[in-house]
Amino acid sequence: MSTETVSVVICVYTEDRWGDILAAVASVQAQSFPAHETLLVVDHNPTLLARLRERYEADGTVTVLPNAGPRGLSAGRNTGIDRSTGSVIAFLDDDAVAEPDWLRHFVAAYQDHRVMAVGGRTMPAWASGRRPAWFPPEFEWVVGCTYRGLPPGRVRVRNVLGGNASFRRAAFEAAGGFATGIGRDGDKRPLGCEETELCIRLQRARPDALLLIDDRAVIHHRVPPARERFGYFRTRCYAEGLSKALVTRSVGAEAGLETERRYTTRVLPSGVLRGVRDALRGRPDGLARAGAIVAGVATAAAGYAVGTVRSHRGGGRFVIAAAEPAGPDGRTRGAAV
Repeated sequence: MSTETVSVVICVYTEDRWGDILAAVASVQAQSFPAHETLLVVDHNPTLLARLRERYEADGTVTVLPNAGPRGLSAGRNTGIDRSTGSVIAFLDDDAVAEPDWLRHFVAAYQDHRVMAVGGRTMPAWASGRRPAWFPPEFEWVVGCTYRGLPPGRVRVRNVLGGNASFRRAAFEAAGGFATGIGRDGDKRPLGCEETELCIRLQRARPDALLLIDDRAVIHHRVPPARERFGYFRTRCYAEGLSKALVTRSVGAEAGLETERRYTTRVLPSGVLRGVRDALRGRPDGLARAGAIVAGVATAAAGYAVGTVRSHRGGGRFVIAAAEPAGPDGRTRGAAV
């Protein structure tokens, strides 16, 4: 029997996702390994905060609280970390639902004391019912999902993906929290990579740490119609380049781009060849996928170049939330550095 207790943090920001939020919470409440607590962190939206508090007022396992830091996903997650009491903190996107054994697979990995983080597999729930014909599976990270090229099974990785991830509390005590100024801020430009920066920082603070992905820990992430369009694809790729520039400024290019080198030199060329081969076999969608891969790489490279120039000029600053040792109540204390 596991001695771990899991706090689940769901960061929310808009009433437009009301149904998604309720579904996410319900999926946590239906876990085969029960969550110790569920925390809904509301990002500077008093109306949504009041509505959720009314909805879960009588539920002793759901806590609704405001983001105590600046607007954005990273500060929301840090608020959840600070207020949680479990030995493991899991994060679930507000527009995703977890399969019943999601937490059970996470907890099983933590029986090894060296494991500091465990991520899972995120499956897209396309609004149209299927992936657009032109959309390459190698780029499903664009919509926050597991992409072709990640190894199967329970494997060691450089970083977990933030919308379906868990961390041992000791990880935050060793490395601090999520850096603000990297990740998403509501509906603004879809930046990311805050979990990448944190995981690299964690491995530097704890060289013995193991970070894993277990593809049996599955969630289903809703992809709305707007994110099925090429315009969003291009915007997200550009934002990824900007984000990677911020990460490499923090941790260096060798660590910040280690996984990306394999992805761009092996996974993506294979995707292009697969698309061209399909086109030659009379399936024109293959050529569209190959073209999207080339466009995605070029757009991300442009974003990285722009982000690098801005960093050298002193732009793109971000703040890392440092976690002090846990207090008597088991909670970590957040501090800005």
